[in-house]
Amino acid sequence: MSVGLQMVANNGNSDGLFRAGFMQSGSPLPVGDMSQGQNYYDALVSETGCSSASDTLQCLREVPYETLLDAVNQSPNLMLSSYQMFVIAWKPRVDGVFLTDDPQKLVKEGLVADVPFVAGDCDDEGTLLSLFTFNVTTDTQFEEYIKTYWFPNVPSTTIKEIMRYYSANISQGSPFDTGTLNALTPQFKRFAALQGDAMLEAPRRFLLQNRSGKQALWTFTSKRFKTLPYLGAAHASDIVNVFEGQDLAAYLVRFVSNLDPNGGTDLYWPHYTTAEPHMLELLDGSIQQALTEDTYRADAMAFLTKVLLAHPV
Repeated sequence: MSVGLQMVANNGNSDGLFRAGFMQSGSPLPVGDMSQGQNYYDALVSETGCSSASDTLQCLREVPYETLLDAVNQSPNLMLSSYQMFVIAWKPRVDGVFLTDDPQKLVKEGLVADVPFVAGDCDDEGTLLSLFTFNVTTDTQFEEYIKTYWFPNVPSTTIKEIMRYYSANISQGSPFDTGTLNALTPQFKRFAALQGDAMLEAPRRFLLQNRSGKQALWTFTSKRFKTLPYLGAAHASDIVNVFEGQDLAAYLVRFVSNLDPNGGTDLYWPHYTTAEPHMLELLDGSIQQALTEDTYRADAMAFLTKVLLAHPV
């Protein structure tokens, strides 16, 4: 995510900080104004005993480290025990200075570092980060969760439309393409599909579509570990590919060296464009690389992107 944020925060250049970007599960997120974090700040101030201080920020700077850390850990975060996993408290927010607007709006305005980049995701990004929603088992509870944690200011008709795109049909959920398997609860695969698309897949596609024809782009999806029970090709599972020196590592090394992932004996990886949205698939089995098009769940992701642009989280 940090690379994705940097790419849209520098008025079309990289300020000499980097010459390219290789983003695994990272793209500019739909984040709103810093006022949306006020309740988390107020809670932090209260939990650290700083409520009565005349300067609460200075008080926070002076509290013992352990006290501050414990308070921060009570906030919604990416720890696997966090109920509102993706809608975290402490994330980049629009401050009008460093981050002048919602990163996705900056993308639309063309304020993106003009460097080659790769942006890819795992096929089942949302599974790992939906493991603590087990108490949500009905359509009504699912709707209430979305309304409470994702879109508190969105009309109910829009919530219903999101639910239509991400239905309770287990065979359509994530891990994708696993039929009725891996349904930890009646809503788990639905959660995983929605959350993975909203925060990872849709932002990646949005970035690529807006930068098509303006700079060199490549995208991939990792479908390895698809048989892993309940998780499938989960968030961060592609990191194994890189750190164990597998084929994605080879593409990365060539990209670092030549600003082009091609040049070896691996499958040729074409550029992404909106006219030809080529996508490299990393697969299990005897055939480990294939080419496909980045068009899956097109209508659902387009709708999510529209909602998130209007109502960033």
